[in-house]
Amino acid sequence: MEAYALGEGSYSVDATKKFIPFNPETDNRKDRPGSLFIHVNPFLIKTGTDLILLDAGLGYKDTRDELYLHQHIRNAGYDPDDVTLVLMSHLHYDHSGGLVVERNGQLEPSFPNAEHVVQKGEWEFAFTGKSSSYHVEIFEALKDKVKFTFTDGDGEFKPGIKYELSGGHCPNHQVFWFDIEGKKIFFGGDELPEPEQLLRRFVAKYDYDGHKAMELREQYGKKAADEGWECLFYHARNSAIGTVKHDGDHFTVESV
Repeated sequence: MEAYALGEGSYSVDATKKFIPFNPETDNRKDRPGSLFIHVNPFLIKTGTDLILLDAGLGYKDTRDELYLHQHIRNAGYDPDDVTLVLMSHLHYDHSGGLVVERNGQLEPSFPNAEHVVQKGEWEFAFTGKSSSYHVEIFEALKDKVKFTFTDGDGEFKPGIKYELSGGHCPNHQVFWFDIEGKKIFFGGDELPEPEQLLRRFVAKYDYDGHKAMELREQYGKKAADEGWECLFYHARNSAIGTVKHDGDHFTVESV
């Protein structure tokens, strides 16, 4: 089992929830007051039986009208059409934008051959219009065009792949545990989005239940350290893939 970070770059996002490319080397944070600055890293996992995409990024294109996500999959040595599973932690726009691609004015599935796995409650909530973090047009474009499997709570999706309803960042958020071919990988989505969130304990305002999310990060970090799980950090600035060590009240994260 091999994991690849498919970095989509850095962005700023303000109260309008529009994601604007941000280059830390040339752009000034002070020019974007009230903004949150994030990095976006979908992941690809190759096993003996599947090519798995973990969350889909923003779906932005390069100058050739090609999805960055598709090109990064090719750079990893695979073809986007070879993706067999798309496992979604949740459906906020910065995680789901790349599920579709615009062609001739229409949104089409980016991975039409893949089985898409989403928590049932998350899929249903995405259509309610109660949060601007969800872009309903994405899900309308996918409905009836790709195969969906809706998880409900915790369980084992297939041998070696377990999902767990976490509910800290948003009510129906899920995390994934991969124990395949002698290797262990944990994907926490936005429950454990950055190594820094293990290094310092805090309640994040952007979480649905900030205290629960903080406690989950602690639990995941200890489990990763004690049992040798490699962690995938979706919003990491630098070390998107890392191993965790735990010493008393302190964590350290080493880049892989």
